[in-house]
Amino acid sequence: MKQFILIFILLFGLNLNAQKKESENVKATIIKFFDAFHEQDTIVLKSMVTDKIILQSISINKEGKTVLKEDDYNKFIKNIASIPKDKSFEEKLLDFNIQIDENMANVWTPYEFWYQNEFSHCGVNSFQLMKEDNAWKIIYLVDTRRREGCEK
Repeated sequence: MKQFILIFILLFGLNLNAQKKESENVKATIIKFFDAFHEQDTIVLKSMVTDKIILQSISINKEGKTVLKEDDYNKFIKNIASIPKDKSFEEKLLDFNIQIDENMANVWTPYEFWYQNEFSHCGVNSFQLMKEDNAWKIIYLVDTRRREGCEK
């Protein structure tokens, strides 16, 4: 019986370590995405997603209605690349909430967006990822954007 308990504890510990490692890999993927975003590195940005990525934003329009906007990822990349090098922008991630089930991961990252060192807006990113060929790829990204209710 003692051997059974010892084996159970050992296997449970190995599973926790494997999950922690995967969580770190997923977090590293998101950090790499934002590093490429800030560096305007379109090659890396393209390499981090699947061909069928969905990119959406949820916001409130001038009439106070919730609006869902879908963007083309290639257009998003072109817009990032077209920002003049003398204009600074930074999306500051405030936290990571990572959930993983085998080859699927969800990452929730509250953020603040700064342009030219001035606060622009805040919100939350929700990433859906899949593990493909031993690498985590982004398959879906939806964010919220607001100017009120932000903690600066």
